[in-house]
Amino acid sequence: MPDRDKPAASAGTRSAEPAVSREAIEHAAWLLDAGQLVAFPTETVYGLGADAQNPEAVARIYAAKGRPANHPVIVHLPPGGDPAFWVESLPADAQKLIDAFWPGPLTLILKRAAHIPAAVSGGQDSVGLRCPSHPVAQALLTAFSARRHGHGGVAAPSANRFGHVSPTTAQHVREEFGDSVYVLDGGASDVGIESTILDLSRGFPALLRPGRVTPQEIADVLGEAPRLPDGSDATAPRASGTLKAHYAPRTPLVLLPFDALEALLAQRTVDEPVALVARASRAGAWATAAGVHFVAAPEDPHAYARELYGLLRALDRANVARILVEKLPDTIEWIAVNDRLGRAAAAFDARE
Repeated sequence: MPDRDKPAASAGTRSAEPAVSREAIEHAAWLLDAGQLVAFPTETVYGLGADAQNPEAVARIYAAKGRPANHPVIVHLPPGGDPAFWVESLPADAQKLIDAFWPGPLTLILKRAAHIPAAVSGGQDSVGLRCPSHPVAQALLTAFSARRHGHGGVAAPSANRFGHVSPTTAQHVREEFGDSVYVLDGGASDVGIESTILDLSRGFPALLRPGRVTPQEIADVLGEAPRLPDGSDATAPRASGTLKAHYAPRTPLVLLPFDALEALLAQRTVDEPVALVARASRAGAWATAAGVHFVAAPEDPHAYARELYGLLRALDRANVARILVEKLPDTIEWIAVNDRLGRAAAAFDARE
């Protein structure tokens, strides 16, 4: 296996993490043990957590988010946790990927053990597992697992209303849920988009959701490339964040090549303020045009991913009629950002 930094470790830090006291961690672990919800930071996005072995607690996640009951959630484990407790068996390929990428932004889909409630799996016979690298998440998961004799896991989708933009700060979570959910503030998420989801439940690796861990990095570890999502994998298990319409702001979002965006900009009326998100190298005179709220998109895919959800939330507050986003290059480097933008735009296609 080639030497590499784990993806989470290579992500830049945007802000110093607020100190989270041991008392706050223990209180959050107590709430989880009592069947309540806790929002906590990970390196990807903030999660809305509940005891993964308590179906009633997991049901509170679904109710709070307005999430369909058949849409699975991911179980988060502490460093040194035992993934074998959660699955029928732990394949050799899964262990290779755990050794290479955990803690970090990789979720593995495996066959669920019979004693694990189906609530975390949306009724399926599989389960998604990951170990986050954020120190606050690790402290919480470790404290909670200690209450369960080393076998505690926290089910945690993103801490937002279902289908909306995922949160990457504690303030984003508060905007979604107010004071109804206890929030651990660990600063801004460094990766900024959800984990890569890789299915190993059917005897071969298949990418279900792209993220920071790339198909090439997975191939380097396994010696074979994972199947990529192309809409033809009818036997794939349902997985978090893979619906056609997802990750959407409240303001209508249009995703098109820049030439097509220029046509829309030229046709708009003067009383229709719009946001334009494009790389500065393409924006030209539109960057300073009247009625155009221009945002220079990062040229680097990791930086774009890190800023994406905060940007969409900010544009929801910018009093614009539409958000026009430049479609990014159709290359493997941009696969994760393209995935999130495509699903955000699809949310408005579905409403037409």
